[in-house]
Amino acid sequence: MKRPLRALAAAGLLAAGAIVAVALGGTASADTQICEQYGSTTIGGKYVVQNNRWGTSAQQCINVTSTGFSITRQDGVGSTSGAPVSYPSIFMGCHYTNCSPGTNLPVQVKNISSAPGSISYNYVSGAIYDAAYDIWLDPSPKKDGVNQMEIMIWLNRQGPIQPIGSPVGNASIAGRTWEVWRGSNGSNNVISYVAPSAIPSMSFDAMAFINDTKNRGAITSDWYLTSIQAGFEPWQGGVGLAVNSFSQSVNTGGTTPTTPPPTTTPPPGNAACSVKYTTNVWNNGFTADVTVTNTGSSTVNGWTLNYNLPSGQTITGSWNATVTQSGSAVTARNLSYNGTLAPGASTSFGYQATLNGAFATPTSFTLNGATCTRA
Repeated sequence: MKRPLRALAAAGLLAAGAIVAVALGGTASADTQICEQYGSTTIGGKYVVQNNRWGTSAQQCINVTSTGFSITRQDGVGSTSGAPVSYPSIFMGCHYTNCSPGTNLPVQVKNISSAPGSISYNYVSGAIYDAAYDIWLDPSPKKDGVNQMEIMIWLNRQGPIQPIGSPVGNASIAGRTWEVWRGSNGSNNVISYVAPSAIPSMSFDAMAFINDTKNRGAITSDWYLTSIQAGFEPWQGGVGLAVNSFSQSVNTGGTTPTTPPPTTTPPPGNAACSVKYTTNVWNNGFTADVTVTNTGSSTVNGWTLNYNLPSGQTITGSWNATVTQSGSAVTARNLSYNGTLAPGASTSFGYQATLNGAFATPTSFTLNGATCTRA
C-alpha cells in the first residue's frame, strides 16, 4: 500500500514548501539522504527513488546512490500478522502523481511487446521483511491513487510474514517455480509470486508475470500498466537492505522487426564485431545478456547474430531482439529501434532459457556473416 500525498495534505500532515519539494522534485547526485516520510528523488534520468514510510510515524531514512538506495535507519515496528511499515523503493512509471522522467507509462498491456528488467539486492540478517518487485495495473490510464491490480514478486521473505490472501497453487515463470497467493487488501486485488528461497539478483521479462495474471482472469489486455517498482517491505529492522541496481524498460509496438539489408557485410573471418555474453544460471535455467559491438569502420544498418547453444539449453523468451532457435542454432535479429550500429556503437538483448544438464556458453558468434571476437 502506498498512501497518496493529497491525503496527507488533507490530514494536515504535509507542511508547505520543503517536504513537498523533496517529494516531487530533485535529482540525486552522489549519496543523497532522504528521511522525509514521502521524500523522493530521481536518478539516472529515468527512475524515482522514494522513502515511502506509509505505515508508521517512526523515522526511516534511505541513502540514494546513482544506481539504487540503501536503508540507513528504520525505527518502525509492525505486527507480523499485519501490514509492513513502509515500502522504500525505486520505480519507473507513475505513482500517486509522481511520474518518472520520460516514462511511457501508463500503456495498455496489449500494446506492450516486452518489459525487460533486472534487479540486484543486498540482504541482511536479523530483520523481518520481504524484497518485492511490484507491478501495478488498472483498467484506466491512472496516474493518481490506488490501482485495482497489484502483482508482487517476492524474491526474498524473512520472518513470520506472508502475502495477502491465501495460496492458490504454483507457477513456472522466468525459469523458476513460484508459490502463487491471491487476495485483496480492501483497496486493490493482489497476486503474489513467492520464491521458495532468497534470490539476490534476477533478469527477466515482467510481461511473463503480467501474462500469467491475465491468464488467471485478474486483468485483460485492455488494462494499463502504470508503474513497475522494486524495494523492500520491512516489518522490523532492515538497516543495510539495499537495491544495488535496478533496470526496467517497457517496449511497445509490434514484435516483427524491420530489418533493412546491411550497408556493408564484412567478409567471413574478418572480425568487425565483438560479443559480450553474460549469464545468470540456476539449477534448471538461466538468463543471458548479449552485448554486440560494431568494431568495424562502417555503419551496420540491420544486424543478424548467429550462434549455437550447447546441448540442453532451450530459449523460452527474449527481449530487445527477435530470437529464434532451431535445434542448437540461434538467430537473433534487431528490432526496429536498435538496428543501426555506427562504428564503435553497441546494442544489447537478452533471453531466458531452460537448462538440462551442465551449463556451458556458446563458443562463437557471427554478425551478418562476420566472425566476432569475444569481449
